[in-house]
Amino acid sequence: MAKGKNTIFFCQNCGYESAKWLGQCPGCREWNTFVEEPAAPKGAGGASGAGTAGTFRKTPEPVSLSRVEMSGQERFSTGIGELDRVLGGGIVPGSLVLVGGDPGIGKSTLLLQVCRNLSAAHRSVLYISGEESLQQIRIRAERIGSFSDSLKLLCETNLENVANVLQREQPEVAIIDSVQTMYSENASSAPGSVSQIRQATGLFLQLSKLLNITIFLVGHVTKEGVVAGPRVLEHMVDSVLYFEGDRHAAYRVLRGVKNRFGSTNEIGVFEMRGEGLVEVPNPSEYMLSGRPEGASGSVVACSIEGTRPILVEIQALICKTGFGLPRRTAAGADLNRVNLLLAVLEKRAGIRLSSSDAYVNIAGGVRMNEPAIDLGIVLAVVSSYKDIPISDRTICFGEVGLSGEVRSVSMALTRVQEAKKLGFERCILPKVCVTEQVRKVGIEVVGVSSVREAIGCILK
Repeated sequence: MAKGKNTIFFCQNCGYESAKWLGQCPGCREWNTFVEEPAAPKGAGGASGAGTAGTFRKTPEPVSLSRVEMSGQERFSTGIGELDRVLGGGIVPGSLVLVGGDPGIGKSTLLLQVCRNLSAAHRSVLYISGEESLQQIRIRAERIGSFSDSLKLLCETNLENVANVLQREQPEVAIIDSVQTMYSENASSAPGSVSQIRQATGLFLQLSKLLNITIFLVGHVTKEGVVAGPRVLEHMVDSVLYFEGDRHAAYRVLRGVKNRFGSTNEIGVFEMRGEGLVEVPNPSEYMLSGRPEGASGSVVACSIEGTRPILVEIQALICKTGFGLPRRTAAGADLNRVNLLLAVLEKRAGIRLSSSDAYVNIAGGVRMNEPAIDLGIVLAVVSSYKDIPISDRTICFGEVGLSGEVRSVSMALTRVQEAKKLGFERCILPKVCVTEQVRKVGIEVVGVSSVREAIGCILK
């Protein structure tokens, strides 16, 4: 008699389960996302089984909205202003936060600094590591600074043991480093598998809500740049933060891609030093440091990240191609958007780039996707093509359409004020954004309505 099938297929994108392999997931409609893993044995309680969350499960009772009692607990600060900004103003008690990023980018360092600040404020913190020993954490902690006894450490990967410790200690904040190392004995699959990650996240979600513990989950990323594991992992947590930037560079950008308690448009900028991550309160000044003077193909543009204006240097290099097909390369900007702007220059401004290689770079390694940097890319390309430098005291911003028009962007006054604060004397912006308030900022304002007008401003 044939034995029952002891494996099951999971969709890595949405967590859909199937008894057999499928080319396309019926849940999320993605292709080739199914992986085979051992099925959980009968009677396994999963995230709510005996010995884990089942010991503190409460019987739910529905209540009306007007009778819901507010606990009176407000957000509390992490002691790091840039992180508080991304979280929406601080830590919300009982929230579950996922922090992802490339290896070595600084996830564990940042959270250990948060532990130091919270312990200094006499808040109970528990740091649970599944990757490092206690001695290794101590070595890293001594590099960061002094810690108080409010911080406790635990090296454990067994999910049931971690749940029991959290239930017994009930700290205000817990760090899980990392969620991919946690495993449950109720599941026969290996640590880091789809079922193990989903089970661990479900348990931590239940713990954070029932015990009112703020839990930070450290998540590894795949080669595509997303957190390893099923996509449902990001749906379960309250906030998802991503560390961006080259780990070999000095700066790091922390970006919120999901936040149930605040905006997802804010970013935090850090600089990696020997003592850990240091906040960069004025990213614009930092991004523009070391800018060459009198060089063609370089212009400063202004982008808005959340409520913060950030000035970045856009560089372009146009040279004759040595091949039949010219190369198009973009670093820090969307390559498809760059190709679109090059086509606009060909058609609307008469700049013949079909026989030239085009390289566009946003200095500092930062990545910007806002359409307001379109005008900066266009002017940098024209400056390099004509080999005419743009004044170091000139800044620009504006969205470029397919007809060659320069369209309006939001928060024009805030952008011009930031340029004034950093010493710029001239601003090229969409004509529809030129208002009386913008003119009163104190720098020369040049409104343009088309790409041809903008090019004429830099060729004078």
